[in-house]
Amino acid sequence: MTLAAAIDEGRFRDGGRVLLVSNNAAIPEVTPALDEAPGFAALRDRFDRVLSWNEIIAPLHPSDWKPRSIETPMLGRLLRDLIGEPDELVLESIAVSPSRTLAGLVKDCPITVYSDGLMSYGPTRDPLPHEIAGRIARLLHLDLVPGLAPLLLAEHGVPAEALTDASFARVVGRVTEAAEAVPRAEAVVLGQYLSALGLVTAAEEAALHERMLRGLAARGHRTVLFKPHPAAGRRHARELRPVAAELGVDLLVAPETTPAEACFAAHRPELVAGCFSTALVTARRLFGLPVAATGTDLVLERLTPYENGNRIPATIVDATLPRLEADGTVTEPPAADLTALVAAVGYCMQSGAHPGLRETAAAYVGAHGPARYFKKRRLESLGLIERPAPAPARPQARLRRLLSR
Repeated sequence: MTLAAAIDEGRFRDGGRVLLVSNNAAIPEVTPALDEAPGFAALRDRFDRVLSWNEIIAPLHPSDWKPRSIETPMLGRLLRDLIGEPDELVLESIAVSPSRTLAGLVKDCPITVYSDGLMSYGPTRDPLPHEIAGRIARLLHLDLVPGLAPLLLAEHGVPAEALTDASFARVVGRVTEAAEAVPRAEAVVLGQYLSALGLVTAAEEAALHERMLRGLAARGHRTVLFKPHPAAGRRHARELRPVAAELGVDLLVAPETTPAEACFAAHRPELVAGCFSTALVTARRLFGLPVAATGTDLVLERLTPYENGNRIPATIVDATLPRLEADGTVTEPPAADLTALVAAVGYCMQSGAHPGLRETAAAYVGAHGPARYFKKRRLESLGLIERPAPAPARPQARLRRLLSR
């Protein structure tokens, strides 16, 4: 929808647009692709052709396949024979496959990167070779956190261009009309696929959903819509049904292929609960809906390595959105200087790419300490806090070391 909004704003030239759809689900054969969702009908007329990357490289998986260097020239020619000679390559998630693979195969044109989520405010996940980074002309993104500048690709001097709220809202409206009908409910629980990503265990993710549902029930909501993540299937909804029955809540399930934003636009729920989904921010920022987060503290603690790309989205949600507890309590987070916090976390994630943020990071950590958003070992390794002095060796230990030589 972000890409469609950019097209509607005139950010790309007319004619000759080829949409290459990649289904990155763990088992794409049983998970509908973007162009197979009913709501895609509202987007289709913006493209002259729609091709499946999965079909082109079958039976290989888009997230795993990378051509050998000796194969790249040949495969690049074959791809250009299929899609033509592009004037511009427009990619999402440039640091990982399949976008990085495509950028390496199609070499002779500028690249536009677009981002529809909170990851645009975090540093680039992995270093990019100059032959790719040097071709990136701009970053298109939704203005989800006004006043906060994206860190993504900033180390390469790539200018960021925010899309207007109005153009995205118009696209959402059209997709909502074309998508499968969404059941009406008083509140919404946003599912993610945290356990599939290894961020938490399956039991912990189920417990997070249960906390959200109990919190909504405690606040008096008797009909709750569960919006599963397209890549997660319906297991989470099945696990919630016994809890809903215990609470006397009518648990409804949204179609997997219907975007969360379409659920918001269709019925405007009274409260939207989730962990750190970007949809929480779009619900509040673009639809003016009350939202609350659950479990961000657990995710922030579990994210490994520290430079995990989900860290900035989790940090933004934790620092800015109200927090929902199982007893129905909703509390506002402590006031935070979000710009300085994101800069400090971003520096600690990718210090080599953003040395200019060191002073801001040092000032933030000095004022607020390492709690919640930082790891002490990471701060010590970067010299932002002092390492603890080693404990003095006991005489017996020194004697044992001498005798063992």
